[in-house]
Amino acid sequence: MSTGFPDTLFSGRRYAVLGLGRNGLPVVRALVAMGATVQAWDDNEAGRLALGTMQGLTLADFNSMAGFDALVLSPGIPHHLPAPHPVALMARELGITILSDADLLFEAVRAAGSRARFVGITGTNGKSTTTALVAHLLTTAGIPNAAGGNLGPASLALPLLGDDGVYVLEMSSYMLERIDTLRFDAACLLNLSPDHLDRHDGMDGYTRAKLEIFARQTPADLAVIGFDDAASRAIAARGTVAQLLTVSGHRPGALAAALDGAIALPGAHNAQNALAAAAIARHLGMSDAAIEAGLASFPGLPHRQQRVASIGGIDFIDDSKATNADAASRALGCYDRLVWIAGGIAKSGGIDALAALFPRVELALLIGRDAPVLAETLTRHLVSHRIVETLEAAVPQALHAARSLSAPVVLLSPACASFDQFASFEARGQRFAELARDLGEAR
Repeated sequence: MSTGFPDTLFSGRRYAVLGLGRNGLPVVRALVAMGATVQAWDDNEAGRLALGTMQGLTLADFNSMAGFDALVLSPGIPHHLPAPHPVALMARELGITILSDADLLFEAVRAAGSRARFVGITGTNGKSTTTALVAHLLTTAGIPNAAGGNLGPASLALPLLGDDGVYVLEMSSYMLERIDTLRFDAACLLNLSPDHLDRHDGMDGYTRAKLEIFARQTPADLAVIGFDDAASRAIAARGTVAQLLTVSGHRPGALAAALDGAIALPGAHNAQNALAAAAIARHLGMSDAAIEAGLASFPGLPHRQQRVASIGGIDFIDDSKATNADAASRALGCYDRLVWIAGGIAKSGGIDALAALFPRVELALLIGRDAPVLAETLTRHLVSHRIVETLEAAVPQALHAARSLSAPVVLLSPACASFDQFASFEARGQRFAELARDLGEAR
């Protein structure tokens, strides 16, 4: 299906695309549709078969990078650390730019003559919710927009918008370290906590990648920075070229009443997300009344504190997206008493940072590869827990424990990655929801 870009926009250009997954496939199709010559490859045969054949495309492995204008790597393929992919190394040796497709979207939009505005949202946690919320607010106000990037469609799969349109892009650190010309009219850094440290050579490198969200901004642009973690506060203290606004979920201000009615945005972390989204929407011309109405109608995103079942007054909350301790802290802080299901592949630091929230946990049921690691931490803090290994064992035990302990909530907020037992955090959350609903139907 046509995205509206001229079919000669990138004529005469030659691109290399490595990785033909959710990101790479639409990138190749879009570049060819815009008139570029593309060579693409993926070691996985399924990716190559999914691409098929088209005029202007060569499907072949890379023996040389000579003659290419740029290399587009799928975000998960490293170009520097922990070890550069050989194709990325060839490109670097020849001085060939390695790009995110978000950068190519910006270039294509401007080359097509559109002055559509760009919003970029990043942070260790909360960026998907905030991206979806900004797009929802714009939609409710009748402002043309297209959302994607790290969330939803790949950037270059988005359609051409007119001068009144807004692109809302969720930007991961993997994408941000590969932007070259992209400038955001409104850019947001929600928070920073250790993540992807092997890819960025530690926290300093991770921070530098995230700060690319503000690169090339002007005094007419907006920079929004969260104020609820020390790392982000330090960044805000240094100032930005753009108009700087800090947001704290503990100080909702005039939006407090609207947030009380926004059932899909529980907790201080979501209050911060909402304040950031509101600031961006206001910068783009929305009225406060329209923003408040949009907050109330926001449906939320799957696997982010989503109630998936209620059994005898006990709510089952799917927060499978919480793949690190910082993300899990946001859900744990929303409930006074709960049964907690956690585990998987632990991130650096495990769950030690959650100690202040452990008194809320009546019982922890631990699953996955690193359940013993989490159990050691819980033992030190005298938190009642059991290693149950699987969700299939955890969910019925959680219901029984919640009843006997009078805990009103069963929370899946794993604080760990999912790949030991599931294909993705989405698959983990879906399985939790299925098990909880099956329990409810069996009553």
